[in-house]
Amino acid sequence: MWDYTDKVLELFYNPKNQGAIEETNEPGLKVATGEVGSIACGDALRLHLKVEVASDKILDARFQTFGCTSAIASSSALTEMVKGLTLDEALKVTNKEIAAYLGGLPEAKMHCSVMGQEALEAAISNYRGIPLAAHDDDDEGTLICTCFSITDTKIRKVIAQNNLLSAEQVTNYVKAGGGCGSCLAKIDDIIKEVKQEFAKENLHTNGAKAKTEVSVLNNSLWQQEPLTNVRKVALIQKVLDEEVRPVLIADGGDVELYDVEGDKVKVVLQGACGSCSSSTATLKIAIESRLRDRISKEIIVEAVNY
Repeated sequence: MWDYTDKVLELFYNPKNQGAIEETNEPGLKVATGEVGSIACGDALRLHLKVEVASDKILDARFQTFGCTSAIASSSALTEMVKGLTLDEALKVTNKEIAAYLGGLPEAKMHCSVMGQEALEAAISNYRGIPLAAHDDDDEGTLICTCFSITDTKIRKVIAQNNLLSAEQVTNYVKAGGGCGSCLAKIDDIIKEVKQEFAKENLHTNGAKAKTEVSVLNNSLWQQEPLTNVRKVALIQKVLDEEVRPVLIADGGDVELYDVEGDKVKVVLQGACGSCSSSTATLKIAIESRLRDRISKEIIVEAVNY
């Protein structure tokens, strides 16, 4: 028995906005429909939107679904959430927000909230006259899960949007891997790639931020005299935490600050970095050059063992 919230059960037993919206050709109004899933796979959703053309505002939303308790509740929640929004505002609604509106969903049922988000995107694409195939993740990228016809594009999207960390979670969100299981190893590889891409983006963002902060410090009263060791250690730790460690962790490694003696920085390489044949390059390129750039050109980094 799934542990459903009261809100999920309420919208399952008494769903709101169930049914279709028929096109009546009223001046200034237009009906759009988006459909995702398939009965063969166990879940299908058709979403109807009535849109005021002049304002792009959603005046009404209804749904027709074939699926479980979570599918019906998620679809009903979505229609309540988007009424009154403009199309651009509605496109910002995420599957996490749908689940939050319901007070949460069992993780194994999160694919129902994802289905709602995709139906909304499909309906808006159809309204704007954009071919659905150009926006449907199932029709883009490399096919990974043949059982449910899920591509790497769709898997990458759901991993990034929901910060998923395991193939089991991916299965819960988009069903990929839930059939024969032969694609689970590929899903693990995609998760690793997305994590590495995320770490590199953080490196770029946090690197720029840290460089600005260090520059401010260098122009502050602190730098009217040489940095004390305490201040230097604090800056070194900040650069390691925000710029270096995310990249190393994404590759299965890590680094820990061990000691600072003047311009000599001692670190402990951990995980994959500790046993890697290119650990010297990691020290000089990933760590020493960054600390020299951010703090002092005199810094030398050495690796030590506990």
